[in-house]
Amino acid sequence: MTRKTTYSIRLMKKKGKKIVMLTAYDAPTAAILSEMGVDMILVGDSVGNSLLGYESTIPVTLDDVIHHSAAVSRARPDCFVIGDMPFMSYKVSAEQALENCGLMLQEGGAEAVKLEGGTDLVVDIVRTVVDAGIPVMGHIGLTPQSIYQLGGYRIQGRTADLAEVLVQQAVKLEEAGAFSLVIELVPSETAKMITETVGIPTIGIGAGPYCDGQVLVLWDMLGLFEDFKPKFVKKFANVRELIKNAVAEYSKEVREGSFPDEEHSFEMDEEETGRLYGRTKPKED
Repeated sequence: MTRKTTYSIRLMKKKGKKIVMLTAYDAPTAAILSEMGVDMILVGDSVGNSLLGYESTIPVTLDDVIHHSAAVSRARPDCFVIGDMPFMSYKVSAEQALENCGLMLQEGGAEAVKLEGGTDLVVDIVRTVVDAGIPVMGHIGLTPQSIYQLGGYRIQGRTADLAEVLVQQAVKLEEAGAFSLVIELVPSETAKMITETVGIPTIGIGAGPYCDGQVLVLWDMLGLFEDFKPKFVKKFANVRELIKNAVAEYSKEVREGSFPDEEHSFEMDEEETGRLYGRTKPKED
């Protein structure tokens, strides 16, 4: 697969080709996604829910995402790698945003950053970061870093007026230089309107079929969580059950003494075994 870039991603929208994006947080997974032709990897702050045991993305730090982004980048995937800027890592000031987004590229190995929000504050920060030469993916609709302000994980843009607000946010983010845009948890009609209005690719998650591409948290679509079952997630595999079965079989074999067997053990040659147990003397020089 030819390595993806911001140019090739934008070209996919013009050609009507759907864009595939998934999350990843480690090198082996990134290598698999690259091998399977995924276009973009998002090293999401969803690492907090997926791997770190948090109930939301709020506790995730910049160091957390940089650590996992660096692991992904070391796999040298052909996918375009985007580092998700976590809560309060870019909204304090333009200077803070520039410094931290720069670290995501320098230390995390990401090729772009994702910034949540479509307010004037975020739009101005996006413009500043893009002007500094750092590609930015926008994110509107449900913005998980603002769940306390939004009152929880609620569908956004459900009325014509609220949909228009999201359209205008998308337009402003495009004008500020964002190369693409995540649209999360909105009615499909709202996402369709946004996608048809802007010239940059839209990536949907819980936003229906009309976006230019789709993203899911890999751990969700692999069925690793039983308690988290949002409507928009399709379980493409049940890896949780595979892991449980494998662990059960391993535990059984260890307890009954059938693992490790001869096939999975190493043997000394006969002379050295004898020396080990004191039955022979070492050879004279």
